[in-house]
Amino acid sequence: MDLLSLSATELGRAIREGRTTAVEAMEAVFDRIKEAEPLYNCYVTVRREEALEKAREVQAKIRGGELAGPLAGVPMAVKDNLCTEGIATTCASRILENFVPVYSAEAVRNMEAAGAVLIGKTNMDEFAMGSTTETSAYGPTRNPRNPEHVPGGSSGGSAAAVAAGECFFALGSDTGGSVRQPASHCGVVGMKPTYGTVSRYGLVAYGSSLDQVGPLCKTVEDCAVILELLAMGSGTVRDSTFLGRKNIDFTSGLTEDVKGMRIGIPNEYIRPDNGTEDWGRGGPDPEVRHAVLKAAELLRKKGAIVEQFDLGLAEYAIPAYYTIASAEASSNLERFDGIKYGFRAGDAEDLHSMYRETRSRGFGAEVRRRIMLGCFVLSSGYYDAYYLKALRVKALIKKSFTEAFAEYDCILGPTAPSTAPVLGESLGDPIKMYLGDIYTISANLAGLPAISIPCGTDGKGLPVGLQLTGDCYQEKKLLQIAYTYEQARNRCETGD
Repeated sequence: MDLLSLSATELGRAIREGRTTAVEAMEAVFDRIKEAEPLYNCYVTVRREEALEKAREVQAKIRGGELAGPLAGVPMAVKDNLCTEGIATTCASRILENFVPVYSAEAVRNMEAAGAVLIGKTNMDEFAMGSTTETSAYGPTRNPRNPEHVPGGSSGGSAAAVAAGECFFALGSDTGGSVRQPASHCGVVGMKPTYGTVSRYGLVAYGSSLDQVGPLCKTVEDCAVILELLAMGSGTVRDSTFLGRKNIDFTSGLTEDVKGMRIGIPNEYIRPDNGTEDWGRGGPDPEVRHAVLKAAELLRKKGAIVEQFDLGLAEYAIPAYYTIASAEASSNLERFDGIKYGFRAGDAEDLHSMYRETRSRGFGAEVRRRIMLGCFVLSSGYYDAYYLKALRVKALIKKSFTEAFAEYDCILGPTAPSTAPVLGESLGDPIKMYLGDIYTISANLAGLPAISIPCGTDGKGLPVGLQLTGDCYQEKKLLQIAYTYEQARNRCETGD
């Protein structure tokens, strides 16, 4: 049996049925990591001996009947901005290079309670600020589909690890598309649930009103199973934004049926490329547009009603997002000052110079840029002109989606305007990097669930992602549409 070809849920079934073991699966993963990691750089921390010991413990509980869940014994990876007890959590930043938490994030605890076994911590853009996983203090991650290209970001290490077979699924965080965009670039499935569905406790904050933990995996079935486990809990005083939803039976949505469902395609998302990069007015690349429209046609053949409409306000999403996210980041990252934990400049002459030197050396260029932008938009004289205006735009974007969902069951479009850029192409042009999030950030601004699934490749063989966005709490419906498309596309590819 080729274990690495299995999805997470397929491996879980094989372990429960005695066709393999958690230890064999973990050994297969570490063999793959030894082979592939020098090229791809998916991980910041790998814990071979600890992971194998934990796999043995989990296997004993499976045999004893203590663990019978769908992911018991399945190796997983976790983005390095989710706290893990006793394991370094660096956020891919020098300022946290020696930080070891004394507790684990709620999302990690839920997965471990279900029997998933942690391999290690994945690479990411520093403090989740970036769209390519090139701003990491530990060097860039490469795309397993083509190592000359980026994997996307900021959860690029998690997406690349899944695509490279260096784990069976991974956890990421999504502030403006940081799960979905790398899923698109690496050809895997990634989902951001409704804001508050998964506890943010233990997730190192970037933009607190936007951040949400989500899965990166091989199939829509994996996504539904993982999301059910992530959403567990009845509420906690440790996270006031956690909803503690009762109806989280997401796997019941894994039915192949979209007959009569109404799917809307915003004209702004698929207009032909006119050669401009003016805040997303240029439209997607032709090959991306073709793949997305082909996917829409397949859903139409399955019985869905697919039509185009004007969503509005799309061109304002990026400036509103980066204003709000940078403002929240400047506040959240204020705590990293060299006093409490993490890196401290040791050659400073006084307290103020210690602050300055610690933050200047500890933070990378992109993080410093966003902190400065956030401080500017929150400063006296500019607060009303920028930050409050961005909040008003955010409310208008939410309103436009609410109006759209009065007509449609989901909104369909590309996950990203292009396939994965070449390494180094985006670093010198921050605006171009920001424009890569044009189709994903609205879901974060409005708190909506959205999923990215593979829908084809371009002429270079790089994956194209299809994004489906739903109304609040409609993950089950989104998963149903995504599952229907995935199964139909698989049959088309195999000729069944």
